[in-house]
Amino acid sequence: MNLSHSRATVAVMVAMLSLAAPSLAQQKLAPPAQSAPAAQQAPLAAQVPAAPAQATPPASSAAVPGVAASGMSDAVAAPAEGESKLLRPTATGGLRELSPWSMFLSADVIVKAVMIGLAFASLVTWTIFIAKMIELTVVRRKLRTALAKISDARSLAEAQFALGAKEGVLASLLAAAMREGRLSAGISSDAGIKERAASRFAEIVRAEARRIRLGMGLLATIGATSPFVGLFGTVWGIMNSFIGISKSQTTNLAVVAPGIAEALLATAIGLVAAIPAVIIYNHFSRVTKTYLELVNRASGAAGRLLSRDLDRTHGGSHSRAAAE
Repeated sequence: MNLSHSRATVAVMVAMLSLAAPSLAQQKLAPPAQSAPAAQQAPLAAQVPAAPAQATPPASSAAVPGVAASGMSDAVAAPAEGESKLLRPTATGGLRELSPWSMFLSADVIVKAVMIGLAFASLVTWTIFIAKMIELTVVRRKLRTALAKISDARSLAEAQFALGAKEGVLASLLAAAMREGRLSAGISSDAGIKERAASRFAEIVRAEARRIRLGMGLLATIGATSPFVGLFGTVWGIMNSFIGISKSQTTNLAVVAPGIAEALLATAIGLVAAIPAVIIYNHFSRVTKTYLELVNRASGAAGRLLSRDLDRTHGGSHSRAAAE
């Protein structure tokens, strides 16, 4: 009897120790405020074997709320920071997209037409600049060389021989003088021949001036009208911006800033087209004036050669008449 009683006592103690182990684990996990309820539930666990399995969820649920609350607060705070980080690049990207090309693509049809027209005018300006620079450089060099060649000529025939078959304004002047001398053969009035030759020279000089000034009028037109064309595009764009303000019923600057920027871009392109056109026109005016002075020198040289030929012709005839 004593042996069986002692065995029963040992079995009860082992069961109590096994049931007490989970309660100790629950006390370590649970906060100190809830340790007393866990100790009160320990005697009940001896009567109900399934109680430890059911006691674990309350302990975990008791420990989780504090952690869950802090975890949820961190989780809520983290997306807010992430959203702020995402919003900053987005705003920066929106500002970077406000480039001249993007403004041109989002502009009104009329503003686009104005910008395209002004860009084409700027292209024409630089094309004329390159072409006229090459042309004026070549013709000035040729004319100076031709004047140097005929500087020692004593007659029209000798000057033509010195020039050869080259074409140019000086060759045209010499040919006109020779033509007038042939057509006026037999006329004793030297003054009439010189007057008619001077008329031919003036026509050649005017034709050369018109040829060399070709494109200058277009430069003047571009320089004078481009700012006003750009201003028209600006006025039109700002008008559309104010219409957008009335439709959106807001005074936020972000709503109207893109439209105003597009409008101001038209004025900027107009100035880009006008300023070089004015500068190039003034430059070519000076260069053309210098070239036309060389042309007048060539006209004077041809006139002097014609006068020498006439004096020789009439001088020879007078000497023959005196000898007879």
